[in-house]
Amino acid sequence: MRIFSVNTGQLNSLMALNIYNTLSRKREEFKPLRKGHVGMYVCGPTVYGHSHVGHAKSYVSFDLIVRYLRYHGYAVTYIQNITDVGHLLGDTNEGEDRLLRQGRLEQKHPMEIAEEYARSYFEDMDALGVVRPDISPRATGHIIEQIEVVKALIEKGFAYEVNGSVYFDVSKDPGYGKLSGRSTEETETGTRVEVRGDKRHPNDFALWKKAEQEHIMQWPSPWGVGFPGWHVECSAMSMKYLGETFDIHGGGLDNQFPHHECEIAQSECMTGKPFVRYWIHNNLVTVKGQKMSKSLGNVILLKNLFDKYGPMVVRFFILQSHYRGTLDFSDEAMEGAAKGYEKLINTLRNVREELKKRKTNVTGSGVPIDPLQYKTSFIEAMDDDFNTPQAIAVLFDLSREVNGLLTGGGIGSTVLKDIDALFTELGGKILGIIPSQVESISASAGGGESDLIQFIIDLRTEVRVQKLWSLSDKIRDGLLKMGIFLEDKKDGTVWRRI
Repeated sequence: MRIFSVNTGQLNSLMALNIYNTLSRKREEFKPLRKGHVGMYVCGPTVYGHSHVGHAKSYVSFDLIVRYLRYHGYAVTYIQNITDVGHLLGDTNEGEDRLLRQGRLEQKHPMEIAEEYARSYFEDMDALGVVRPDISPRATGHIIEQIEVVKALIEKGFAYEVNGSVYFDVSKDPGYGKLSGRSTEETETGTRVEVRGDKRHPNDFALWKKAEQEHIMQWPSPWGVGFPGWHVECSAMSMKYLGETFDIHGGGLDNQFPHHECEIAQSECMTGKPFVRYWIHNNLVTVKGQKMSKSLGNVILLKNLFDKYGPMVVRFFILQSHYRGTLDFSDEAMEGAAKGYEKLINTLRNVREELKKRKTNVTGSGVPIDPLQYKTSFIEAMDDDFNTPQAIAVLFDLSREVNGLLTGGGIGSTVLKDIDALFTELGGKILGIIPSQVESISASAGGGESDLIQFIIDLRTEVRVQKLWSLSDKIRDGLLKMGIFLEDKKDGTVWRRI
């Protein structure tokens, strides 16, 4: 049962928010460490290339979670890092630094690479309506903190130095593997490269790496000149801003092992305290059933996708799947998402157009619609581990009923205003798919289709100026057959899909 106001969005919840915790492998009622406050850290991008649809899947999912926690009334401190050093190539993170490699390919300094692609990342996320993190710390800006973590682990006997590099000794941590469920024997069997000669155990991971003289990114340390390991970056930055124990750590399922497993090991061995209370992992993106990867040549860049469909359609497409489910990308799926998104946008557009037409309030009689009922169903879906597919289904149910009532003409102005507020609150504030202004947008296309339709409308306007009425009507009727409705107003012609 829920008690709330449609217009204010304030609610008194008698149901709890439940989250699937990867660490416990079950749904748990969410109870933050500090009442009313949530500390949340999400692994950010390694900025050596433009963002792709896999990035969108992850960061739209966590944006949705942050939005909903704030909607619940929590003060959320949201940290999302930028990795600009230490993330090495290869499954075992023993290859070349990704930014160094990209800098060599583009003949630029690695920090220039980091700046270029960090700006590109935020540009894409802004387009998707992803709210900026409260803090976006960079790995290169927290070298001192990382060195302090490494020093503490050595002092406590959990790490060892060899020839200028420092490794975490997994044999000293009996809890290693509790997040992924892998034993050290299993991970050793799965190792696909030869063990470095300076490691004691195949699963030991680098906390600090010795830098060769020609290595561009390097810093002084107690063990010589080098650079931090990838895993220690996130431990140092998350604990600096959120404390030694915090509420939520998120990231892609591909980072569960080894990255997040290593974070837990080094953090808990250093502090002796639980590191994170709730681990949340989003699933990955496939392309027509295949894993998306550069080696297969099927990586879909967001900038290209925006040109074809528009950022809001991409966001809607992502939220149609559960964050823990695989998202399979195809043009057919995107076209379906575009049409579905159009229906929601057109419903709200029709509601607002109807309200504009009315000079006085229309009471309406016996209207069988209750906005609170839809809001209840929506919130219940979101409380069930952020079930966005079900939440969106509720909006479609509302849309169908509203359109039917608009056709009949029996819906009152007060109810129309409540519906407008409900779409804005649930679809806008929480899901982030309803912009504040919907009257003038084309829901389906980024640049191509909407520009073509507007070009045809502009031609028709010229035809009308020349008083070629039959040709004007022919263009209008042709667009109508394609599902495009034109409405001629004093200040020009507007269009919407029907």
